[in-house]
Amino acid sequence: MARSSRSVHRTAAVIPAAGRGLRLGPGAPKALRALSGTPMLVHAVRAMARSRAVSLVVVVAPPDGADEVRLLLEEHAAPAGAAADIVVVPGGETRQDSVRLGLAALPDGFDSVLVHDAARPLVPVETVDAVAAAVRAGAPAVVPALPVADTVKEVEIRGAGEPEPVTGTPERSRLRAVQTPQGFEVKVLAAAHAQVLREGDGATDDAGMVERLGIEVVVVPGHDEAFKVTRPLDLVLAEAVLARRRTTDGF
Repeated sequence: MARSSRSVHRTAAVIPAAGRGLRLGPGAPKALRALSGTPMLVHAVRAMARSRAVSLVVVVAPPDGADEVRLLLEEHAAPAGAAADIVVVPGGETRQDSVRLGLAALPDGFDSVLVHDAARPLVPVETVDAVAAAVRAGAPAVVPALPVADTVKEVEIRGAGEPEPVTGTPERSRLRAVQTPQGFEVKVLAAAHAQVLREGDGATDDAGMVERLGIEVVVVPGHDEAFKVTRPLDLVLAEAVLARRRTTDGF
């Protein structure tokens, strides 16, 4: 007997892209800055759409820029072989607001969702697939991460430019630098955002909000090329990665 359509696990991706990205300097929002002539947001959307696990990509645009972002994405062809639908919705004042609005835009029938930073335009499809597969296999919350290379110090926070006393040194072997996409069961992430909305106390990432529900978050291997483009030097590195990909992979 044929299986019903609901027996198929469906995964969507939400890309919050409503931020201004002030650390890259004045000008267009960070997600719309060009990388090898193509806006970073387009690279990020393509990264999600390349995954066969993802059937819908929801882009959360600046509140007053949804039409602009929609036209931008229509002008750039989807990657070869991509089958994901792409929709654009207006975002909110904060990243949490934008993710929540992206979740609200998901049609019924999606089991899991990947939340991906538009400022991580070069995440390899293998990383996207690994996160999606871990959620599909039963993990309610999954993050890609890399071991921390540097020794990390806890400090007593002082004023800008003042010396800050060290208060502790965490064991480096237990530390991980978290990346995106972060993957979740839709119902789990929706519950985490509902709690934050009620209590008004956020977190630095979506996984942190899920942790506050007492739900286990697991880590899968991240990738060096999934770095976040935050400062001008990151743009230089991203351009170098794209140049290498064009040479070796025909990307």
